[in-house]
Amino acid sequence: MEEHHGNIVAIRPLKDGVISDYTVTEKMLKYFIKKVCGSFVFSPTLMICIPSGITEVEKKAVVDASIQAGAGKIYLIEEPIAAAIGAGIDITKPCGSMIVDMGGGTTDIAVISLGGAVVSTSIKVAGDKLDDAIVKYIKKNYNVIISDRTAEDLKINIGSVYPREQKLEMDVRGRDVTSGLPVNLTVNSDDILEALYEPSNLVLEAVLDVLERTPPELASDISDRGIYMTGGGCLVYGFDKLISKKTGIPVMIAEESVSCVAIGTGKALDDDNMLVKLAALQKKGKY
Repeated sequence: MEEHHGNIVAIRPLKDGVISDYTVTEKMLKYFIKKVCGSFVFSPTLMICIPSGITEVEKKAVVDASIQAGAGKIYLIEEPIAAAIGAGIDITKPCGSMIVDMGGGTTDIAVISLGGAVVSTSIKVAGDKLDDAIVKYIKKNYNVIISDRTAEDLKINIGSVYPREQKLEMDVRGRDVTSGLPVNLTVNSDDILEALYEPSNLVLEAVLDVLERTPPELASDISDRGIYMTGGGCLVYGFDKLISKKTGIPVMIAEESVSCVAIGTGKALDDDNMLVKLAALQKKGKY
């Protein structure tokens, strides 16, 4: 939650991939449904992405909020499945495909075959945690407090999780911890590389863990086909290089990586076979 001028307060209804404020989430969903459907007579069908590691309680909160917002039939789809579809991967084939989806709240990693996740994990380390790491680093090393927005700008413009060939610099403004006065600060890409070392290695460890648990025949497919990365978090310079170097497997960043999950969700909603499969999984309590 971040305070702004006057009586305006910015609230994040979703945090770490799950609902953090039920009431605001319900109102937000109601607003979007009304914007898309107008004054609808029938309750619309929704498909909602969920992290692969979501709990039953968190899942129920998503469904309940959607029903209260006016939805009729609700389908839940795991984010890596939606991301893979959005990236143009044919998930119905028997061969293995590995997807690493780095969003804002969670990084979802899965090996997909025959339309489902064979091995998967979800960690609460993604774009937001990268921003937090930059804020903490600047405060610790420069004695300056910067905003989350400034940290995100640093991440996008000069961020790096793998050494750059050429060092980049960026001027930012913050507040001096000691004096409390505004100060100007020049930050370079080596600073951000150091700041992001820990969270980027947590993502790498999660990728290695999934690979270790992958059946040998599917692991062989992944070695040939490579690892696909989606989500805004993967656009930080060097994530593909870091994972490729540590695993020895080619890594590709999907086209329109930021929108892959949304695109895949839309495609899945139009796929009758996928809807039947998701409905069966929900009935068994798997989703």
